[in-house]
Amino acid sequence: MKSSYNPIILALIALFSAATPAAPESGYRLWLRYDRISDPATLTLYRKNITGFVIPGESPLIKSARQELSTGLSGLLGQNIPELRSPARSPFLIAGTPASSKIIRSLIPPEDLLKTGDEGFIIRSAIYRKNKIIVITANTEKGILYGSFFFLRLLQTHSDISALNISEAPKTKVRILNHWDNLDRSVERGYAGLSLWDWAALPDSLSPRYTDYARANASIGINSTVLTNVNANAMVLTTDYLKKVAALADIFRPYGIKVYLTARFSAPVETGKLKTADPLDPEVIAWWKNKVEEIYSYIPDFGGFTVKANSEGQPGPQNYNRSHADGANMLADALAPHGGIVMWRAFVYDNNVPDDRAKQAYNEFVPLDGKFRENVLIQVKNGPIDFQPREPFHPLFGAMPKTNIMPELQITQEYLGASVHLVYLAPLFEECLKSDTYARGKGSTVASVIDGSLFGHSLTAMAGVANTGSAENWTGHPFAQANWYSFGRLAWNPYEKSEKIAEEWIRMTFSNNQDCIDGMKKIMMSSWENTIKYMTPLGLHHIMYSGHHYGPGPWVNRGRQDWTSVYYHRADSSGIGFNRTTTGSDAVSQYFSPVKEMFNNVETCPENLLLWFHHLPWDYRMKSGRTLWEELCYEYHEGVNAVRQMRKEWQKLQNCTDRERFEQVSGLMEKQERDAIIWRDGCLLYFQSFSRKEIPSGLEKPAFNLNYYINHKYTDIPGIR
Repeated sequence: MKSSYNPIILALIALFSAATPAAPESGYRLWLRYDRISDPATLTLYRKNITGFVIPGESPLIKSARQELSTGLSGLLGQNIPELRSPARSPFLIAGTPASSKIIRSLIPPEDLLKTGDEGFIIRSAIYRKNKIIVITANTEKGILYGSFFFLRLLQTHSDISALNISEAPKTKVRILNHWDNLDRSVERGYAGLSLWDWAALPDSLSPRYTDYARANASIGINSTVLTNVNANAMVLTTDYLKKVAALADIFRPYGIKVYLTARFSAPVETGKLKTADPLDPEVIAWWKNKVEEIYSYIPDFGGFTVKANSEGQPGPQNYNRSHADGANMLADALAPHGGIVMWRAFVYDNNVPDDRAKQAYNEFVPLDGKFRENVLIQVKNGPIDFQPREPFHPLFGAMPKTNIMPELQITQEYLGASVHLVYLAPLFEECLKSDTYARGKGSTVASVIDGSLFGHSLTAMAGVANTGSAENWTGHPFAQANWYSFGRLAWNPYEKSEKIAEEWIRMTFSNNQDCIDGMKKIMMSSWENTIKYMTPLGLHHIMYSGHHYGPGPWVNRGRQDWTSVYYHRADSSGIGFNRTTTGSDAVSQYFSPVKEMFNNVETCPENLLLWFHHLPWDYRMKSGRTLWEELCYEYHEGVNAVRQMRKEWQKLQNCTDRERFEQVSGLMEKQERDAIIWRDGCLLYFQSFSRKEIPSGLEKPAFNLNYYINHKYTDIPGIR
């Protein structure tokens, strides 16, 4: 088939790209930039290896792959790369399944595709009619789409394509974005504008952003999306809204993306006019069965439900003296005939439970191990509190061997500076995934739990709370795009390295110049640790401003106890920290040995989690030789100084990007330094009121008194009111 793209237009695009390598940039294109390759040698090599492409078939998935290859190859190579009606006598690329192509059947042995499954692919160099060709093949058309994006990534990152032998398969089955978007287009913990979903305009008016959103997700292997907030609105399950959801599903389907919704547990009462939502009530069971059948009548490939129940005031089965298993299984039974799944969140805690909040999810769910249906996954946050800058891994990982467990990671930076602070989150995700639970001895990593290999589960998943919005660049901060990108790459392969992902993203988004890559990667790879230092060093946690969580608030002591800061840091005249050892709340006992003993012993507990597990005197001697108070002061100051250094490093990279993004990042870094100082000075002044010790000489002293920081208001932070 011939390409639907006009060769003249493509040539003009290529010419324009060549003439203006640093064209004005809004950031809208994310990492899918197909500008002409700037390095002459690389460009010449690629042009010699790809003179055209063949991709048989006319299905929606194949059409998506064809369109991406056509625009991507022609844009990157700076000349029209035609789709060929038949194989040429010069080097070309062919993409297809063995069933769709005799050439592929003759070149790729069937056994080579066995390990790639339903979504994986092979990219291989081969010889056809004495010509070198490149083959992209897979068992399914979805694999062809993923393989096409992967190959374009090789070109974008200037990779060697002379002798390709790549075999890829995702290690998790469901790779899903959770959008905390409301039907009025507000976004809970959203810092990049309004929701992408314009519910008032749907289903008749369809924004082109919907297609570009699907492209971006497919390019990194994300295959699922939850459209609505976990604090659910039952209205989304009504007929009028299902028609709107169906319109989005129709756009996403050609990119291999399934749509999911959040199910409000009380929907049978709120929209179904039943008197109860008891999951064991026959009328309730029938209502959900009928509702699920209605959903599938509009969306035949509907994925299922994400559910937040009996947490933070949300209704759930415990309202009727039923268990989480009762509630999840009722929904799972309704979905099972259609192949749907339930992702039941383990983020549950009750202010009336007189115990450590960090223990509550484990206490509620471990007794239910083995009682959930096969199409239920328990969705567990990476740590036991709530997306803190640093947490130990959640003790539920490894603790429920008979139950499907999936992680929930936060891409949007609720506790890490919203869309203002540059914080690359892949190292945070990687730290959790590589943590060893010891559930079955050494090597029982969180990654091995969630990819199903540790306990032999076939239903696997990874969820990420999205950071997208109506902002032109999708995420507010240009570098926040990297967190969306890295989530997709780690969901595909939870064993991937954050540094490698960072380099990929820099090459695709900014530059292939090695000095630029090294400079940006240095900033990104240190950003998370530096942010922890000026926010919550040494294991401090949940000490942020009440409500919006943007700035410091260690003084917050009003409202429900487990939402206050004083509940967590427990600073007093004798010391600071939450005692979760066997002499305290005993949260350490929810971990397997030897992790339990490591956290329990102050000498072996990692210092970056010290105050998470221990309440220690201000004069406690740290490994550095400083007292705990002195170490706290130095950590806060090192964090601020790191931001200052980051700003200097960014100024050196002015020629590595366009003026628009350079200036935007510069302005955001200025705010980041300003607010890092507020974090440092506010926290140290507050904790000093307990320690009664001086800030060590040589360190900057706060410019204002404590009341200034307590009363400080943020007026220029997106999404913060």
